[in-house]
Amino acid sequence: MGDGLEITMAPKGGGAENMSQVKMLPPSAGPKGVEDFVVEAVVKGGGNPCPPTVIGVGVGGTFEKVAYLAKKALMWPLGKPNADPRYAELEQKILKRINDSGVGPQGLGGNTTSFWVHIEHAPCHLASLPAAVNVNCHAHRHAHRTL
Repeated sequence: MGDGLEITMAPKGGGAENMSQVKMLPPSAGPKGVEDFVVEAVVKGGGNPCPPTVIGVGVGGTFEKVAYLAKKALMWPLGKPNADPRYAELEQKILKRINDSGVGPQGLGGNTTSFWVHIEHAPCHLASLPAAVNVNCHAHRHAHRTL
């Protein structure tokens, strides 16, 4: 409620958006399962999303919510780690593995495949572990205004 309207715009190219994925992991997969899923999705995408990329990860919630969380994670200021130390550590582990993959800029090889990984999380049913990865290209454009 209020006397304004908030608008966030995040234009994305199809190459990056098409590399995004959702996976319903078993809870036993834990943080390592989330890490493996995200790294696999980014590496499999290769040069398609125009790396170096920015990676948004959603963990928890429901099938629908986790995709929203991954997109929301892309709106964070670049390089701002998660306030929760567990997720901040997972962001760094994922980023290191992605950059160690050798995909590199434009998929031509190198050690800078992604600039940053951001994780948004939500509580979920104890019988599931939804995870989503939303990939953004090197341009990483977004703007937020209140009218």
